[in-house]
Amino acid sequence: MTLLTLDVGNSQTVIGVFDGSTLVNHWTVSSDARRTADEWHLLALGFVRSAGLADVEAVAMCCTVPSIQVELRAMLDRHYSALPVSVVGPGVKTGIPIHTDNPREVGADRIVNALAAAELYGGPAIVVDMNGTATIFDVVDESNRYVGGAIAPAIELSLEALARRGAQLRSVELAAPRGVIGKNTVEAVQSGAVYGFAGLVDGLVERMITSLEADADDVAVIATGAYSDVVIDHCTTITHRDPWLTLTGLRLVHERNHD
Repeated sequence: MTLLTLDVGNSQTVIGVFDGSTLVNHWTVSSDARRTADEWHLLALGFVRSAGLADVEAVAMCCTVPSIQVELRAMLDRHYSALPVSVVGPGVKTGIPIHTDNPREVGADRIVNALAAAELYGGPAIVVDMNGTATIFDVVDESNRYVGGAIAPAIELSLEALARRGAQLRSVELAAPRGVIGKNTVEAVQSGAVYGFAGLVDGLVERMITSLEADADDVAVIATGAYSDVVIDHCTTITHRDPWLTLTGLRLVHERNHD
């Protein structure tokens, strides 16, 4: 079965296509709120056909942008109404109990990541999702329950704010400098971004493991997201890298609701 998956975030959308359980290909596009339902359809269909697959046979989607979700639902109604469709939200089975104060306010992508982490790695587990808008930590306990997490600014967002508000600072490439002690302004900013966010990740993960009352060796810590690589290289707590964790979670949501 050809399954189209869409992970729609505030700044970027990741589109993936599965042939059965195999992720055949994936693409990243901007999350443009001006894009219409028909434009989303043509975009997705073009990617599917470029992968050499037949027409879409099922769709699974999570979206954190209400204005875009309106158009995506219109796309699903107009072009995929006869197919099995799963839009992560109330009423869609995930198999992950949500133990937070208000389960309805937990982002769809966070639930999908928790599902994939529980299924692939088992709890206790921590997902570190570094995307263009935020650095998100999601925690699954030993009983595979979603128990909450933390949200910090994205590394790219922080760099943009620093360049915008710092009179003598400018935009720099997100890359590791020669050393942690920068020898010039560019390297100093890079050091603060890369090593600073690596410290943020390790510090939060260590505190979460303590809060779980778990042995660090028993906790899977999974890094995902478009901006994870340069920072994760300098983290000590990450145990797995899975850049397409959310797409896998969407496939699992489809299987739980339509198989």
